[in-house]
Parts: sequence; C-alpha cells; structure tokens
Amino acid sequence: MKQINPWIFVILTCLFEVLWVYGFNTAGKLWHWMLVVLVIITDFYFLSKACQYLPTGTVYAVFAAAGTAATALMDYLLFNEPIAPLQWVFMGILITGVIILKLSDKPQTPGGAL
Repeated sequence: MKQINPWIFVILTCLFEVLWVYGFNTAGKLWHWMLVVLVIITDFYFLSKACQYLPTGTVYAVFAAAGTAATALMDYLLFNEPIAPLQWVFMGILITGVIILKLSDKPQTPGGAL
C-alpha cells in the first residue's frame, strides 16, 4: 500500500481551519455550533497527523500563514470586509516566509543525526 503524502494532511488542516472560522462567523443555532466543534476536532486530527511526518515548526507555520491569508480572503469575498494595502503586504510576507522556511528544511537522517 502506498503511503499518503504528509503534505495532504497540511492542506486538509488548512482547509478545515477556514471552515471552522467560517462557522464562527455564521453559526446561529446549537447544531451549527456542534458542526463547528466537529470541524475543529477534525482539523486538529489532520494537524497532528501532519506533525507525525513533517517538522512541527514548518507544519504550524504553514497552518498559521495559510489560515491567516485564507481567512482574510474569506472575509473580503464573503463578508465584504475591506483589506488594507498594508494587510496585503504582510500576508505576502507571511506566505513568502513559509515558502522560505519550507525550502530551508533539511531532511533528517535516521537516528536524528544531522
């Protein structure tokens, strides 16, 4: 059986993060909130799976940066919230930082030796 690419877990945790943030903005009934809690639990499951295979710092940086950018875009597109030019600049810096962090990751050798 082929092993799943661990970056799939990172993508899923980023998507589920945006879903629960959306739920915070739209939930109005008890069953909505129960769905939000279910999405949060699922999100943290995918986050923990990603951290099993990838460096935790990299996973969390991607999770935080992608979630920040996606949430700001969601607010802009779905809730008509303005995004100031400086916010665009800093979101770009976040995403650039995550890309550089990923590119600088060195694969670990067996036994944890560098």
